[in-house]
Amino acid sequence: MHTTHLLYLHGFRSSPRSAKAALMAERMQSHHSGAVWWCPQLPPSPAEAMAMVASGTAGWPRAGMAVVGSSLGGFYAGWVQAATGCARSVLINPAVNPARDLARYIGEQTAWHDPAERFYFDPVFVDQLRALAHPAPAGTERSLAYVAQGDEVLDWHEMAAWCAATRLNVLAGGDHALSDFPVHLPEIENFLDLPP
Repeated sequence: MHTTHLLYLHGFRSSPRSAKAALMAERMQSHHSGAVWWCPQLPPSPAEAMAMVASGTAGWPRAGMAVVGSSLGGFYAGWVQAATGCARSVLINPAVNPARDLARYIGEQTAWHDPAERFYFDPVFVDQLRALAHPAPAGTERSLAYVAQGDEVLDWHEMAAWCAATRLNVLAGGDHALSDFPVHLPEIENFLDLPP
């Protein structure tokens, strides 16, 4: 079945203004306007973020629903797929253990795309991330993953091991932002089977 409803989840300190989200939004508008597209600004609280996503996608048909997530958004995307049983997920340099990795970011943070925008990362958010732990994604028809060996933020070995049962692309070089995202977009669109 075509992907009729597509959710995009950005990473920690990121936003719908990220290069990948903006490019995907443009592609959806220009080539796949028949599908519903939603890329929300996620609140810092993981529990609130997933409650918002659950509420916003409550009426979406699971067989036609897919989720794309990058970094922390990749962790969230795995949770969404596990929680909803949605048809497909695309994980881009996904955070595997964000409760561990983000514990050192407790305190005031700046938004990546607008340093004037600040938010507080509360210690309770680490507990919320721990509560959202879910099984590794599985199924080459259900999950497509991109892991860049040049990721400067996350350990690519850990990501590749976690995504081992997906349709996994381990990329030589690259970076955490997956700056060559446009190169991979045709494969992503094909995997998602997006309607015109």
